[in-house]
Amino acid sequence: MASPHAPAAHGASRIDGSSRSALICGSVAFDNIMVFGDRFKNHILPDKIHMLNVSFLVPQLRREYGGCAGNIAYGLKLLGDRGYPMATVGRDFGAYRDWMSNNGVPTDYVRVIDSELTAQAFITTDLDDNQITAFHPGAMQSSHLNRATDARDIAIGIVAPDGRDGMIQHAQQFADAGIPFIFDPGQGLPMFGREELDKFVGQATWVAVNDYEWQMVQQKTGWSVRDVTARVQALIVTRGANGSLIHTREANLEIPSAKPRAVVDPTGCGDAYRAGILHGLLHGLDWQATGRIASLMGAIKIETRGTQNHRFTHEEFERRFTESFGASLPSARARTGS
Repeated sequence: MASPHAPAAHGASRIDGSSRSALICGSVAFDNIMVFGDRFKNHILPDKIHMLNVSFLVPQLRREYGGCAGNIAYGLKLLGDRGYPMATVGRDFGAYRDWMSNNGVPTDYVRVIDSELTAQAFITTDLDDNQITAFHPGAMQSSHLNRATDARDIAIGIVAPDGRDGMIQHAQQFADAGIPFIFDPGQGLPMFGREELDKFVGQATWVAVNDYEWQMVQQKTGWSVRDVTARVQALIVTRGANGSLIHTREANLEIPSAKPRAVVDPTGCGDAYRAGILHGLLHGLDWQATGRIASLMGAIKIETRGTQNHRFTHEEFERRFTESFGASLPSARARTGS
């Protein structure tokens, strides 16, 4: 089995075994989730789409704590690791700060911008699971004010969806400091063209996208899997219920999905999966184990509403891993690399 830490083509550093912390550069946001008790199509006239003026009554409203950095850090905490979100938030951050503190997620590198509100998504879902979303970036647009190199004792990083300038600068800072990192463009992908993607991949150690995003990358760049894996240690492509693919220079690994006990809310499953990937990399696990841990993280998340409301003990996770894959979770000895 290929190790996740084989030297990269661009000379990325190996993970420092003396540190087990991850720096998660990305968004911290409020998710305002509304449910419309009908179907959008019953209220939108196709021949009047050019003069659209509609209003949806939404008796159900939830406000959840979200954003890629917050979600990934929460997942890492559940797995017993230390993940530091690095993000910019607004003057309304207080309740979210309390939530993070109560759940053991550090806020050392979360910067408050008093002149802005925290990034917020307003998501309305109808009975057919169609969604209309509005996103206010707010303080996220100032993410470039944070410097990845201000964090100490970091073994690994991730550049997740965030402000455009922040994503560019944090990738450069990780690369300059020799800190291996995952490039995870996510919803930020439309902000970047071929030249910028080329630079990101040249700096990153791993690339993580979903299958739709991978198609977008291919359309923008013309790259094949081999073009990407010639430059990074792994290209990770998630495929929802169809599992995921982990491409390295040595192999193309198909990782099965873990079966959830209920399908309640898929929002945040990708972030939960990425927490599993970071966990495997922090502990030197091979890609088969890493991918399966990530897969189970996504399955557990989908069983609850919101992106940070799922919980489990180590024993529960170990049991679910065995039930899902017919193998034992890697031992603590293997997980610490001792």
